[in-house]
Formats: sequence, structure tokens, C-alpha cells
Amino acid sequence: MGGVSGHISFSSIISCKSLFSAWKEFKRGKEKKLDVQRFAMALEENIFSLYRELQSGTYKHSAYDSFYVHDPKLRLIHKAEVRDRILHHAIVRAIEPLFESTFIFDSYSSIKGKGTHRAIMQLRAFAKILSVNHTKTVWALQCDIRKFFDSVDHDILITFLQEHIQDRKLLSLLDHIISSIETRPHKGVPLGNLTSQLFSNVYLNPLDHFIKDTLGVKYYIRYADDFIILSRDKVCLHNLIYPIKWFLKEKLTLSLHEKKLSIRKWHQGLDFLGYVSFPHHTILRTKTKKRMLRKIRRRCIEYKNGEIDEHSFNHSIQSYRGLLTHCRGRCIEQQIHAILKTFGL
Repeated sequence: MGGVSGHISFSSIISCKSLFSAWKEFKRGKEKKLDVQRFAMALEENIFSLYRELQSGTYKHSAYDSFYVHDPKLRLIHKAEVRDRILHHAIVRAIEPLFESTFIFDSYSSIKGKGTHRAIMQLRAFAKILSVNHTKTVWALQCDIRKFFDSVDHDILITFLQEHIQDRKLLSLLDHIISSIETRPHKGVPLGNLTSQLFSNVYLNPLDHFIKDTLGVKYYIRYADDFIILSRDKVCLHNLIYPIKWFLKEKLTLSLHEKKLSIRKWHQGLDFLGYVSFPHHTILRTKTKKRMLRKIRRRCIEYKNGEIDEHSFNHSIQSYRGLLTHCRGRCIEQQIHAILKTFGL
């Protein structure tokens, strides 16, 4: 799991140049948001103030605004203030390359050039290889880590970060951000922070290498806290469950969601990342379809009310339509067209 180490400094991340660059990246698609507009009204003053606090060691992470979303299950989101989110961007931009070189190829969450679509494509490619072009039965072990973001251990996470970061001030800043919220004593990272997306991959990277390198699993795909292992041997998949549970508990203080643990045949349909994959086709999960159509209606309302600009609106619609290029989606495309027509768009 070796990689580039220690070449990123605290001073380079918190520099005004870095913070202004992070602001440009952060504000894309958010210009209509009131908190972003307020920050932009006194941009230089706000950036310089953030820099001075970081430089002097007086920076304190602001409190979070908490709210629930259905995506599709109920999730508690913690939203940081704009100044904190800009800092998150500056940090991730700088340290992400230190860790990405250590990640396995088939980790697909929050990594540039990856994502759900590529994960599904790889799943189908693996299944096709194992099925010998649909002539052999393929089994899939599907696992979900129980309350992952709420269960991340702060001390373990910092230990993993220390493996590739030596700058003490930077480590202290990362520790401060990690400790800015707790679901339990010394546990939990907030859904909503850009840093949490990177931290989740750093935290689960040892699991990836344990499964791939120690257990010798070839056909393994992970996206955030969901992962799937393919094999022609059902017994082999059963035998992987105990060592995986052991590693999660002993090394990461995590556990599998027992109700979401399953072993099933590919031809029965593999429900993974919003799609249900079969040997000869893929369909969008019903809940995913309903959620997508609900979001499109909401984006139409936001656009009509002037809450988002035309570019952001068009980008959103094209992103949703992009989901349909990876499955049978003609009927859903017709429903999208009907929604847009209703709003005169």
C-alpha cells in the first residue's frame, strides 16, 4: 500500500492562493445559494480572515447545519459553513493524490474517472468473464457496512492519515476537522463534508487490500460502504464472510449489516448501486427511478423560481439522463420528457 508521502505542507494548503483556488472550485453550481452569495459579497475579506486564523492557530471549525434527506433511505446530513467547506476543498485537492496511488483499482467511490457507472460496467465485465460468456453460474456475495459514517473511529483514521502525511500542523488541522462532530465519543464523520468522502476511502483502503491481497479475491468491487464479490463457487463466498467480519471488527471497529448480507446468482438480478444487473440487460432500481423523477421535478421548480441558473439546470437534467445510458430506460426517458413539458421546458 505504498505511495507518495509527506510532500504536502500545511503552509501550502492554507495559503491565500490555495484558498482562492479552492473557492473557485467550490462555488461552481452554487452561485445562487444565499450563503455562497453572502460569502462572495466580502470575498477577499473572508478569505484573508480565514487565512489569518489558520496561520495563527486560532481557527475553529464552525457548527454544522443538520437536516435529513431521503437518498433513498433517510440520512442525516451535516452541512458546514461556506468558509469551512472552502478549507475542505483546499485540503482534499492537496492530499488526495497522496492516497489515491494506494487505492485498489476497483474502488469506485469519490475518485475522479470512477463512479457508479464504471462500477456497474466492471461488475458486468467480471460476471461475463466468470460465466464464460453466460455458460457458467456466477454467484455474488453482497455486503453493506452497518452505519459506516457514524462508526468511523477518529483515532484509527488519524493513524491511517499519518502513514502518508508528516507535517504536524497539517495533521493537527485534519484532527480538528475530524473531531468537529461526533456521533459517539471519538466516532463518526459527517455526511456532507468533502473531506469525509476522501476519509471514507482512506479508512476502508486496508479492507480492500485485506480482501484482495490477503484473502486473494480477484473479483471484488467496492463503492463507499457497499461491496460485492463474484465467484463461481458459492461455498468459497460463504467462507469469506467470517474473515471479513473479523477484519472489520478487529482492525476498523466496524460491522456488516446482517440484513443486507446476501449470496445470490447473477441471473436472479444483482441490486447494486441503484441498478439491477442481469446477464443480458440492466434496469434502474424502482426506488432509484422514483427518486430521480422526484429530483427532476424539484430542479424544475428551482429553475423556474430562479434558485439555479440555466447551466446548472441543464447539467442536472443531462446527469439524470446519463443514468439511463447504462440500462433499459426508454420509458423513463418518456416520463422525464413529460415532466419537462409540464413545466414548459
